[in-house]
Amino acid sequence: MASQEEKQAQPFADIFDEDEAEKSFLLSKPTCFIILGKPGSGKKTLARKLAQMWKCICIEASEVIQTNINEETEYGLKCQESLFKGQNISEELVTEMILKKIEPPEVAHFGYVLSGFPSLSEEYMTVPQQIEKIKNLKLKPDVLINIKCSDYDLCQRISGQRQHPDSGQVYQRNQWDPDVIEKRKKKEDQPEEENEEEDEEQEEEEVKKDPLRTSEFLNQLVQRPEDILENSEERLRTYKDIMLHPLEDLMAEQDCQHLFELDGNQQADDLFAAKNKAYIASDKNYKCCCCCFNEQDELLRVLSSYKLIAPRYRWRRSRWGQACPVALKEGDIVMGSPDLAVSFLGKMYVLSSPEALKTFMLNPRPYLLPPMPLPPCKVLVFGPPLSGRTTICNLIAHKYKGKV
Repeated sequence: MASQEEKQAQPFADIFDEDEAEKSFLLSKPTCFIILGKPGSGKKTLARKLAQMWKCICIEASEVIQTNINEETEYGLKCQESLFKGQNISEELVTEMILKKIEPPEVAHFGYVLSGFPSLSEEYMTVPQQIEKIKNLKLKPDVLINIKCSDYDLCQRISGQRQHPDSGQVYQRNQWDPDVIEKRKKKEDQPEEENEEEDEEQEEEEVKKDPLRTSEFLNQLVQRPEDILENSEERLRTYKDIMLHPLEDLMAEQDCQHLFELDGNQQADDLFAAKNKAYIASDKNYKCCCCCFNEQDELLRVLSSYKLIAPRYRWRRSRWGQACPVALKEGDIVMGSPDLAVSFLGKMYVLSSPEALKTFMLNPRPYLLPPMPLPPCKVLVFGPPLSGRTTICNLIAHKYKGKV
């Protein structure tokens, strides 16, 4: 009865505690995806589109290898050494690079889209061991996406792929086969033919824009060994023998609300649209944008109506004020520069240096969670004359970078 009376006594009380909601978000886990499917079903393409849409980190074997080589990391140098010797990059090295990619602070903040793991190769770990690795990740995948496609359709699609040796770009049959392109044109053409000269000019412009319209470019396309029909059929058989059943067990353990099965016969854009409609909710209910202004008041004024989270919200100063949260975390009280202002969760933070801004943008959570911000400590030292008050004050001020 007492609780009912208390509720009636405050009928207009706002039960939304903004500080608790912000703390809950900062402690929450970012949304992470894993994409499964048969070889050649389009996992990599969907992963890239998904990462771009959800602003998370795409983790895929070929991209991880290329990134390490470009940045000349320890793993990248090992990869280059193997390639210079004409050897394949070992599965152990690829697995280590993928698992290492999940550890950086930006992944802990933005989340990831994992594609191509577990892999068909059991050179380093068996498929059940790879799945066990996924289950034991610090950031476990929240959403499982399984791309389904019949063996016949998948083999026809893979065997129709061609690669340009210079750029490495892979093209589907409907992009390079003249017969398929001509049939598609006939379906799209209207029965009435008008302005033939304009059509010819448009075709010339299209040829300039699209190199695939030139015969020289088409003649350069080659078929990769793994795309040959017999090899693609062999990969599918291997997939069914060693990977299908462990993955089915993994999907059976997943919450059905976060398990999506998509039709792999659709185009990549349609596949992504279907996925986006199926999982429209997300934990990422925030906007993060960099803004550069000369005056703090102007920053507040401009952001007051910019990309509002909800009608009741307005961009406003944080409890950090003009102090840099990154410097404050390190024990220094440094005023930020208005040119390095960033908005996050509806509040403004002013950073003191480009390095601090980059660090904050990668993962702001460590600098915002309690007990941050650390307030300046005020100490009163008193005692009789000649007792050492000045000396102790100077020592404390030097230790904690304060003022006497």
